[in-house]
Amino acid sequence: MATRSQNKPPLTSAPPPPAPRSPSNKKDNIDEIPIDKRRKIGSGKMVGPANSGRTRQAFSVVNAGQDLAAGYPASTASSECGGIEFTLEDVEALLNEKMKGKNKFDYKGKCEQMTEYVKKLRLCLKWFIEREDNHVFEQEKLKNMVESTEKERDELEMQMKNKEEEANNIIAELRKNYASLEARCTKEEADKLAAFESNKREKDARVAAESAKASLSDELKKTCEELSSANQKISAVNEMYKRLQEYNTSLQQYNSKLQTEVASSNETLKRVEKEKAAIVENLSTLRGHYNSLQDQLTYSRASQEEAIKQREALVNEVGSLRGELLQVRDDRDRQLLQDTCSSQRNQIQTLQHQLATANEKLQRVDLSVLQTRTEYEEQKKVIEDLNNCLADAELQIIEADKLRKKLHNTILELKGNIRVFCRVRPLLLDDGASSETTVISYPTSTEALGRGIDIVQNGQKHPFTFDQVFSHEASQQDVFVEISQLVQSALDGYKVCIFAYGQTGSGKTYTMMGKPEAQEQKGLIPRSLEQIFQISQALISQGWKYKMQASMLEIYNETIRDLLSTNRSNGSDISRADNGVAGKQYAIKHDANGNTYVSDLTIVDVCSINEISSLLWQASQNRSVGKTQMNEQSSRSHFVFTLRISGVNESTEQQVQGVLNLIDLAGSERLSKSGSTGDRLKETQAINLSLKCLSDVIFSLAKKEDHVPFRNSKLTYLLQPCLGGDSKTLMFVNISPSPSSVGESLCSLRFAARVNACEIGIPRRQTNMRPLDSRLSYG
Repeated sequence: MATRSQNKPPLTSAPPPPAPRSPSNKKDNIDEIPIDKRRKIGSGKMVGPANSGRTRQAFSVVNAGQDLAAGYPASTASSECGGIEFTLEDVEALLNEKMKGKNKFDYKGKCEQMTEYVKKLRLCLKWFIEREDNHVFEQEKLKNMVESTEKERDELEMQMKNKEEEANNIIAELRKNYASLEARCTKEEADKLAAFESNKREKDARVAAESAKASLSDELKKTCEELSSANQKISAVNEMYKRLQEYNTSLQQYNSKLQTEVASSNETLKRVEKEKAAIVENLSTLRGHYNSLQDQLTYSRASQEEAIKQREALVNEVGSLRGELLQVRDDRDRQLLQDTCSSQRNQIQTLQHQLATANEKLQRVDLSVLQTRTEYEEQKKVIEDLNNCLADAELQIIEADKLRKKLHNTILELKGNIRVFCRVRPLLLDDGASSETTVISYPTSTEALGRGIDIVQNGQKHPFTFDQVFSHEASQQDVFVEISQLVQSALDGYKVCIFAYGQTGSGKTYTMMGKPEAQEQKGLIPRSLEQIFQISQALISQGWKYKMQASMLEIYNETIRDLLSTNRSNGSDISRADNGVAGKQYAIKHDANGNTYVSDLTIVDVCSINEISSLLWQASQNRSVGKTQMNEQSSRSHFVFTLRISGVNESTEQQVQGVLNLIDLAGSERLSKSGSTGDRLKETQAINLSLKCLSDVIFSLAKKEDHVPFRNSKLTYLLQPCLGGDSKTLMFVNISPSPSSVGESLCSLRFAARVNACEIGIPRRQTNMRPLDSRLSYG
């Protein structure tokens, strides 16, 4: 006998069909069903395709054309209701049908009608039972589908958890890569500085070598000149030697001449002797005449003797004169020759010694020049290699800087919360505490190094961890290096907000403003602006052109004051509670794009750092300050500096809009410590109230509440895009190391920890937007 399951198509992974029922059982069950427990039919038609795939006809149609019992024999259930569908109207008509006879006592006709009615009821009940079985089957099928769907959901959840773990691993790896890249960057910068120093030393060595070479060249030139002068002296000595030889020859000639004169004198003497002999002969011949001429002869003898004496005297004198002359000549010649020879010998020795020294110097100079030239070539090659390495290092630094910027922005976008830096000011003499009573320490573990800070109160240590912790030894440059990339994001088209928080006298204004007149003590605001203008000038070569607008305001006693207005009073007159300029409202407005504007605020187009410096000086002069027991120059208002940046790249036609908000909050203080009265009391109450509103906003963001009370204070309403929007936000928490301020410092650190846990919107870069409105946006 056929069952109802035979009319159903086979299904994979479906539960087994219900147990078959025989017609007799169905009949018995139908007979056993009480009338009041029949299933009620809902509204609508219960029409559906048959399990066999054939189209069922409505019961009214079938009933109208043929007999139910004839068309559907009772032998099988599937043949009885396989092609019939019951509608609500059919069932209601069947239930409301009444037995009619020819008359009141026509029981036979009524019985026949009742038989037909019972057959219809049975057919309807069989159809309902079949629909119920189908419903159970479909229900089990749906249950299986739900179970399979739940399994798939569990698998998807496992896959999502695995992907989340993979994402966390990727983030950790990115952080490690970021740290390694920062270390590499630092190493590359150190190598670059070392290369610069080596290049400088080599340049100095090259300059020294060149100066040594120049000095050696000068000495060589002098030596060559001395050598030429020595050669000239040698030639002069040779010429003098030649002249001396000529003089010696002339002396020899003169000697020979003198000898010739001596010979002539001897001949003259011989002639005189001959004359004497002749005279003697004449005397002998004239002896006869001697007597007569005795007197004459005597006279002649006397004259002759005298003449002989004179002749002998003259001969002796001539001989002595000749001897003296010869001796003098010999002595003079000998002395002159000896002196000349000795002097010339000395000069020759001196010149030879100088020549040898000059040759040695020349050889040393040649060797030194050769060595210097070799060293110069080697140094030149080393310098070229270093320049190549330097160029490669600069390229690597540029690529690493690009990657670091990308990773930096990626990490900030993935992090999605407010970054917090902590800075501890140095211990001052006014604090009245010694260096031994320190309440602040810094952990040295690898995980907390540079990020952790411990504060001790009543003997109990309270540890905190932030994105960065600066000790009292950190300089202004050290602090600025850590935020320089965040400032760069403003040029890239992001909204950036940096604000300083802390108690009065903790160093907020020094961190933000510093002392602009001293280069080493400039704060974050002037350093950030210098970097903005330097990078914007450097990006001109890449096709970028930037326009910048600046504004400065303060919130004093819940009143906005324009610090750049030319019609307001000086900031020292803090007793005034008006807006500073009559007729201006300075209302805070937010537009649909998430930008914030302050109406009637003075906006200045700036093109250079000098213009910004003058505006900062003007704002510092107009800002409200006062004296309290905690600080000699206490800021009595919240200072807000805003720079709106609009950049256009002419080559790529890309536009970016960035906003840089730099905020110096007023310091929180206890009335018992500050001793404020009168106007100072009102100022302190207003400052503490606005900071409490800021903490309420932070706590609401941390708890992810639906309503965040931004409107409770003008400060929080102005900072709404920075705290709850898509801005890159950084908070500096400044604390004092004084033991008397440990309570306030602990409160500040707890507040900063709560701020660091807040999740805000993911920073969004503003690009390809229409030109800026003339008004200035705060975020």
